[in-house]
Amino acid sequence: MSQQQISLPAKLINGGIAGIVGVTCVFPIDLAKTRLQNQRSGQQVYRSMMDCLFKTIRSEGYFGMYRGAAVNLTLVTPEKAIKLAANDFFRHHLSKEGKGLTVLKEMLAGCGAGMCQVVVTTPMEMLKIQLQDAGRIAAQQQKPVMMSPTKLVVTNAVLSRSFNSGPVVSTPRAVSATQIAKELLQTQGIQGLYRGLGATLMRDVPFSIVYFPLFANLNRLGKPSPEESSPFYWAFLSGCVAGSTAAVAVNPCDVVKTRLQSLNKAASEESYNGVMDCVSKIMRKEGPSAFLKGAGCRALVIAPLFGIAQVMYFVGVGEYILDNFSPRFLSV
Repeated sequence: MSQQQISLPAKLINGGIAGIVGVTCVFPIDLAKTRLQNQRSGQQVYRSMMDCLFKTIRSEGYFGMYRGAAVNLTLVTPEKAIKLAANDFFRHHLSKEGKGLTVLKEMLAGCGAGMCQVVVTTPMEMLKIQLQDAGRIAAQQQKPVMMSPTKLVVTNAVLSRSFNSGPVVSTPRAVSATQIAKELLQTQGIQGLYRGLGATLMRDVPFSIVYFPLFANLNRLGKPSPEESSPFYWAFLSGCVAGSTAAVAVNPCDVVKTRLQSLNKAASEESYNGVMDCVSKIMRKEGPSAFLKGAGCRALVIAPLFGIAQVMYFVGVGEYILDNFSPRFLSV
């Protein structure tokens, strides 16, 4: 596949397929990451990733590990497609006469990709986190409530306004991601879905600045010659190493983003008024180590996710689909 001839539809297909496959494989680890990051000192429900997964299966069933997966699977296609296609677009326009990019230009291309993707990433993460964290809150409050994998127990005043009228009952009603989105739009407008946008930018822009140049240089090491592409296994390993490295590097920003976007709070869990307030309160009450919560989980999520993405991208699955099936679609 020529790296200079950019086919936007092919890049979108590659990113979309890679996102769906990757998310399906690693979503339970992502759920554990969210729950571990939202735990406060002295209120731990889970000791580790494996402890979180075992307790989730025991209390919520196997499909409890995929709570919020529908939101992710729906929006990960445009999110990953935008990220990969935008980076390719910026790299193409920053290069001169087919010459290689300097590290600075590679970082600029990654910065542009990170800024583009937050349009989809922020509302996706906002809805996903509410669904993922519901089981932790129920466990911490010691109220064993059976919930379906796509439902969220309402404990937040904003989300419960339209669904819990009259006196409070012992069993809270549940809402779906669609209802959460509708309630946020009705009460807070579009900014409700984009809560934590600043923290998301703080995470995704540095991530892309680290990831894309690192991947490009690692992948270049596996090329037999400058004119040939690296083997698919090398692209996969390069994506895994670059992804896990970038994920751990920006994990403090991910912790802040997760805390800010969590609408539901367990008993005695405080709220935050912006990024700086969140950072100062975490530092003061939980210490610097709190910013590394879920770092191992996040590395395990991002490594295969971006490894699979780069294999799809460089093998050219999207090009194959367009070359072999697009005429048939057009003739219908």
